Amino acid sequence: MEEYIAYKDESLSPKERAADLAARMTVRECAAQLLFESVGVERLGVKDYNWWNEALHGVARAGMATVFPQAIGLGATFSPEWIGKMAEVIATEGRAKFNQFQKYEDYGIYKGITYWSPNVNIFRDPRWGRGQETYGEDPTLTAELGVAFVKGLQGDGPVMKTAACAKHFAVHSGPEHNRHEFDAKASPQDMAETYLPAFKALCDAGVEGFMGAYNRTNGEPCCGSPTLLTKLLREEWGFDGYITSDCWAIADFHLHHKVTANAVESVALALENGCDLNCGNVYVYLMDALEAGAITEEQIRQSAARLLATKMKLGMFDAGTPYDDIPYDVVDCDAHRRLNEEIARRSLVLLKNNDLLPVKKESLKNVAVIGPNANSITALLGNYHGTGNQYHTVLEAVRQALPGVRVNYSKGSHMYEHKLEDPGYDGDCLSEVKTQCAAADLVVLVVGLDETVEGEEMGREGFTGDKKDLLLPKTQRDLVRTCCESGTPVVLVNMTGSAVDFEAGNAGAGAIIQAWYPGAVGGKAVADLIFGEYSPSGKLPVTFYRDGADLPDFEDYSMENRTYKFYKDEPLYPFGFGLGYSRFAFSGLELAGEAPAFGAPLRCAVTVENTGTMAAEEVVQLYLRHEAAGIRTPRHRLCAFTRVALQPGERRQVAFELEAEALELIDENGKPVRKPGRLTLFAGGCQPDAFSEQLYGTPCAALAFELDNQ
Repeated sequence: MEEYIAYKDESLSPKERAADLAARMTVRECAAQLLFESVGVERLGVKDYNWWNEALHGVARAGMATVFPQAIGLGATFSPEWIGKMAEVIATEGRAKFNQFQKYEDYGIYKGITYWSPNVNIFRDPRWGRGQETYGEDPTLTAELGVAFVKGLQGDGPVMKTAACAKHFAVHSGPEHNRHEFDAKASPQDMAETYLPAFKALCDAGVEGFMGAYNRTNGEPCCGSPTLLTKLLREEWGFDGYITSDCWAIADFHLHHKVTANAVESVALALENGCDLNCGNVYVYLMDALEAGAITEEQIRQSAARLLATKMKLGMFDAGTPYDDIPYDVVDCDAHRRLNEEIARRSLVLLKNNDLLPVKKESLKNVAVIGPNANSITALLGNYHGTGNQYHTVLEAVRQALPGVRVNYSKGSHMYEHKLEDPGYDGDCLSEVKTQCAAADLVVLVVGLDETVEGEEMGREGFTGDKKDLLLPKTQRDLVRTCCESGTPVVLVNMTGSAVDFEAGNAGAGAIIQAWYPGAVGGKAVADLIFGEYSPSGKLPVTFYRDGADLPDFEDYSMENRTYKFYKDEPLYPFGFGLGYSRFAFSGLELAGEAPAFGAPLRCAVTVENTGTMAAEEVVQLYLRHEAAGIRTPRHRLCAFTRVALQPGERRQVAFELEAEALELIDENGKPVRKPGRLTLFAGGCQPDAFSEQLYGTPCAALAFELDNQ
């Protein structure tokens, strides 16, 4: 009779199967599972596997894939629906590629289906280079988009399609240059109100993995934090998936944070607090730590079982999965590129339009496309990206859109060096720029940064990954000024992953488009916006400050005077803002159901009307202002949002339901409290403040009510 092998029994739970498999391994074999380059066990049918895989906005670093807009651009869509569709595509392409990698026995880095995405840190400071990887500065927006991404990536079938991972837990948003030794100090109130909600939402949504951060949080290294990993994540939230360190972060315990004396102590601190996987190499000391009595065999086996359970959920020990026949032909196919373009369109934010856009093609005879990012593929991508099968830069897309029109191109300047040519001199291309501007009916000026200067920790001299200020490099500021002083109408297109003060462009450009890093087909989305193929509908997921704004110190993690909720001055462009080619009116905001009360959900509805002349989408944003004594409260806070598409003259009632927790405030101890007072709901296409409404052109609908604590 054939021996019954429990871990091969697909009728058992993944946890049961994993426990059986771990029990059949030696402790040394179990320990080998805890390194990101996990070693196979041939006698048990366990293959080599590399846990380090990326899929921030498409399958990354593993060859050809659909390259969607960078995450900050996804944040600008304000659309869980589109982010969910994108994540489903990423998972499909990931499985297709995994099938081929397995066929050819390629078990290397970036070739697996455990994706270390999404990044749901809060983009609290516009100088942070990795802020481009996030969905913005608001926890509600971040949570809803993050949950949609996780569900799309993991699927809802009996076999998980791919595994998502929430990172970087929990208080992490720069600076990059000292992240390996930095202690992010955050109050209990800011933790509960700002830094933790998105992580809690992803935990509740069933995200498979969590990744710790490099830094310490309130004195504890995140990848070995008793407070974050044990008390909060495992015990309070009930998370039972796997936890991984960030890469080489456990070595930082003794090398940089100095909270342990050596590698053995670092291993013990991490493993004791539930860090199952080491991205790095410190866990090669697991057996040394075991022999020294610093850890137990049970701890090693427990972490191995958690990791094996994730593999079980992915079907790695099944006879087959529903995804084994996904062909390679789906990778960056036509259908996926069409979806990419739809998402790119919704990610672009029209910040300014002095009746310049949309441009009528028939009015043009000569167009100048100028700027260091005008024909740059790198600027389309953002960091953590794959390789697109084809790319559409702004220059190429404008040319394709204007057959018969003379289109001139000048790079105009280097991205950051004072000269373009070598040898050269300051502004060595500006005479050509002036020539092209003088001849043109329209200038499309494409400036910004890219992942080579804005992003993760960098080793190049003078570059940390973070920004020193909010201005473009001087050579580009000179370029912007030259174009705007030419007298020819200028459409300024900015490709950055963060907020920028456009200086001379603020007043001088006739239109400003924030394009982020818009993905492989992003240039086409930009050109189609300029020429009116659709109405833009993206909204800023971050505040654009003026460069001289009195921002707090970069290393100060207090939310005081940060983000739209607490910023005291007038910004350059506010969170939630974005123009379109139509106008919308908001009226009839009313409560539905029973009267508002603590402990009960709140239901409301608002009527939205397209009062313009073009079919368009709008992001309807619901804000809550809570005036209560004795507690710090935001000016107002985003509590819900949805996209609505309306034809000219069309009206629709849009309903919202807020969970009971939306009516609670967070006190200085980080605890939810029910404070009686006056509350006001606002519904509109922007924030409910005078500056936002002035820029947007339409006021928000408002509804005030009182709450007592009965």
